[in-house]
Amino acid sequence: MYQNLGFPDRLRLLEEQAAVLRATVASAPSLDAQVPTCPGWTLWDLVQHMGAGQCYWGAVVAAGPADAPPGGREDFADAAPRERETLLAWSATATRRMVDAFRDAGADAPCWTWWEDSESPQTAGAVAWHQLVEMSVHIYDAQVTVGDGQPVPTEVALDAIGDILSTGCATSSAWPHEPAELDFVAAEGPAWRLSLSADGARSARLPQADAAPADATMRGTAHELVMTFYDRLQIADAEVVGSRRLFELLRDWEPE
Repeated sequence: MYQNLGFPDRLRLLEEQAAVLRATVASAPSLDAQVPTCPGWTLWDLVQHMGAGQCYWGAVVAAGPADAPPGGREDFADAAPRERETLLAWSATATRRMVDAFRDAGADAPCWTWWEDSESPQTAGAVAWHQLVEMSVHIYDAQVTVGDGQPVPTEVALDAIGDILSTGCATSSAWPHEPAELDFVAAEGPAWRLSLSADGARSARLPQADAAPADATMRGTAHELVMTFYDRLQIADAEVVGSRRLFELLRDWEPE
């Protein structure tokens, strides 16, 4: 499980990135602006989604070890104001409360997560890791909405790939197709392999120059790889060596 950043860096970046999101939304002509990368959402919906999620995960981490989360995300969504200034203030409070919960708990504190079958631990540190990825993708969504889409910062994007593979892809559920190995190679240097078989999916960090050939390899900047994972960029447009169809099967796979 490759992690580019440590826990304190993630907390710092969560606060910094959240401020970028709010500044982007503050610059928009209207909260009713449609988000092209999230069909059906306005900027208000985007901020509500992120703020409610931060309140929710802060409560999850503060609750400690549990077999179920303390309520649902929707429990926090109704609190989002409709007026821009108060909405952004609510968002800032949500970020602060979540980050404070992470700091109070510590990186290794156990808590409930939805990824119990993945390679990522069920800890506050892993939640912070995933929340930074979510924040970065939604900042891009907001920036695209105002006509100023920027690449995810390289250190964040490289960190995100590890989370995407170990949290979002790794599972013990059987891969329903022929066994395959898929490589993801960032232009900045790091490379990863996802091995798919009847035993499930497992990820590994690779020494790029020494890696044996995979069944298919996707190459791009770390930002491009992250955005392809999150369907902001299309697999059809990615640089792929080998079977592009394997990446499409991975995209469409819904493990039990």
